[in-house]
Parts: sequence; structure tokens; C-alpha cells
Amino acid sequence: MAKSRKKSINKPVYIVDGSRTPFLKAKGHVGPLHAADLAVAAGKPLMERQNFSASEFDEVVLGCVMPGPNEVNIGRVAALRLECGDAVPGWTVQRNCASGMQALDSAAFNIASGRSNLVLAGGVEAMSHAPILLNDMMVNWLSDFSRIKKPAGKIKAISQLRGKHLKPIIGLICGLTDPVVGLNMGQTAEILADRFNISRADMDEFAVESHRKLAAGQDNGHFDEIEITYDTAGKFYDNDDGVRRDSDINGMSKLKPVFDRRFGKVTAGNSAQITDGAALLILASEQAVKDHDLNVLGRISDSHWAGLDPSQMGLGPAHAMAPLLSTNKLKVDDVDYWEINEAFAAQVLSCIAAWKEEKYCRENLNISGTVGEIPRERLNVDGGGISIGHPVGASGARIVLHMLHTLKRNKAKRGIASLCIGGGQGGAMLIENEME
Repeated sequence: MAKSRKKSINKPVYIVDGSRTPFLKAKGHVGPLHAADLAVAAGKPLMERQNFSASEFDEVVLGCVMPGPNEVNIGRVAALRLECGDAVPGWTVQRNCASGMQALDSAAFNIASGRSNLVLAGGVEAMSHAPILLNDMMVNWLSDFSRIKKPAGKIKAISQLRGKHLKPIIGLICGLTDPVVGLNMGQTAEILADRFNISRADMDEFAVESHRKLAAGQDNGHFDEIEITYDTAGKFYDNDDGVRRDSDINGMSKLKPVFDRRFGKVTAGNSAQITDGAALLILASEQAVKDHDLNVLGRISDSHWAGLDPSQMGLGPAHAMAPLLSTNKLKVDDVDYWEINEAFAAQVLSCIAAWKEEKYCRENLNISGTVGEIPRERLNVDGGGISIGHPVGASGARIVLHMLHTLKRNKAKRGIASLCIGGGQGGAMLIENEME
């Protein structure tokens, strides 16, 4: 059996409300909103419908992987812009793709320990604003140039500039590459596709289904958590704009592999989209719920974080969710809905395959037999990162928020939200609906 562990959250931690911006696909230029703007766009309408003021928060915790140079501690920047006041501290967490979930987990721990009663937490990312950096040669050249006093010396230095000095470093590419194993996230997905015999057709079918689910969810009004967001030019955004309603297998199969151009199966179509977005949630203790007479959307019952080989990072959800089930004495059938962030179709399909493989469960999860099979009709019911997008700092908060709405809508009790994490980790959170 899996190694025993205690529940990580041993007191009630409630989620009373939440909202998010539309997730906006990066389209080759910087997006209309910086990360802090997105956080404020999600937070302002959320606060306007509360019966307490923002100054009553004990803290603000946001996940963000690549905050801009003017918003380094984006948790504090957002807290001030949301009028929490000078006395409410704000801080930022970074756990790669699960930063938004880490923010929720950190807030839940503080509430469960009695340190906090009312916390604003979530995640934000403006991936289209990822920095383009100067290389070391150019940095050194600029440093030397700044110390030259005479015009002749400056002219000579300029004459020594070469193309290699101007070669940029793309921050987004660096961020999506593991420095220990030297593989980017797409390459790790190719490894999993090979390991579990995931075919290109299977991956493309999964991707098409993600777009179909998102389109159906939009048509059926399943995204009440989205707030209309305006940019400085007055343009508004009211839906996730990465959906491709005309997506089909024929079109998907024509896309070329990106990470292994000769033999690969991972394409832009069956991978998560590069996206900007924010998702914020209000977490409260039992006392805060009573003091402020708050309605309750649901509760965070438990969470788990797991580590594994960075080259296999996509299996992180399988490693994080299995102990979560064991600790809470649950089986797969006891969970009503599942959210596994769609970093890659190959990655989600490999997690499903790993749980059905007795050898993998025994050797990697310390489980005799198998964990079981996640019903596909209960997984990512309104689409995922392939269609919605994956702003890395925000996705962990988004899937928890949407899980709560899914449980409420379907009068279901229990869900698990999980993500793979660059660097070889997995995070999972057990969410329960407060049944009326």
C-alpha cells in the first residue's frame, strides 16, 4: 500500500467565492493587460459583491511565475490596488505550473493553523509579457560602455558590437525548460507518450474533445466565474478566446510535431496554449463565515504535493492524487469530478494509463494492484488547458474554482483538482461541496 500520511488540513477551510478573468491567448504580441492588471480585473468585481471590506483580509497570497519588473511581489501590488489597505500584507508564491494552487494551499494552512481567518488567494500570469533578456556578452558590453568617458572610446566600443551581442534570451523558453535534466516540457511529454504507447491519434482526439467541451460549456453557461474584463482602450473580453469550435481530427492531424520534429507526436494543437489570465478566491475559517455571515461555495479538505523524476514531470498528478485518495480512504469511484490540468494531451493520458498499470503502481506509487481508471466523462468536463489555455501562475486556482462550480451545478459532493509541475512535481487538492 501507499505510504501512510496525515491529512494536511485538519480544520475547516471554506471557499466562499471566487472569480477569474477570461483566459486570453497570446497572439504574437504582448497582451492588452499586465499581470497585476489581470489580478485587479478578477478581484474588483469579486470584492464588490462581498458584505465585508477588503481591509478585513488577513493577507493576500498570489501565485505568479513571471511577474513584470514593476510588479515583483505581485501579491502586495494587487492587495494595494484592490484597496486592502496598507495594513494587509501581500505575498507571492512560485511553484511553476501549480503556483495558483500553492497560493490556495498556503492560505488554507494559515487558516487551519489559526494564523488567518480571511484570505484572498489565487494566481495570475501574463505569459505574453514574458521577458526577453540580454545575453551576458551584451550586459558586459553595456557595463564597459557606461564607464567610457571619451567620445573616441565610445565610438570604438560601438564598432566592436557584433550580432552575437544582440542575440536575445527568450525568458518563456528558459522558463519552460528544466535546467537539471535539460529538457523542455514538450520533450518530457514525448517521453511519456513513448513510455505508455500514447498514439498521435489518441492525443489529437483528446485535444479535439477539449475544444468541444469548452464550446459546449460556453454555450450552456458553465463559466459563471468569468468576469468581463476591459483593457485600457475600452475593449472588453468576456470568454476564453482560445477555443477552436471548428477543431476536428483531420485538421489536428495536419499539424507538425514541435519538440521532436522528425519522430515526435506532440504538436501545438495537442498542447496547452500560451495564455494570460487570473483567478482569485476568498478563503475563510469557520469563525469568519459566522462573523461575516458568508455563503459557502465549498471547502478545501486536503492537499498533497509529490516529487518525481523531472524527465517524467507530466506524471505528477498520478503521484499526488494517489496519496490523497489513500489518506482520505477514498477510491476512484468516490470522486465525482476530476480536473487534471492539460499541459499536454500526452501527459493527461499518461496519468490515466499509469493508474491502470499494476507494475507502475507497484514500483512508483507503492500500491499493490492498481489505483483504478478515471472515467473520461467525469474528467475536465468543460475543457482544459489545451482549449482554455494555461497561464502557469493562474491555472491551479482556475481548476479549483471551476471544480467548485461543477460540483454545485451537478449537486455532487467531491472533486479532485491536480496539475503536473515543471521540475518533476505534482500537486493535488481535494475539494468538497457543502451540500445543502
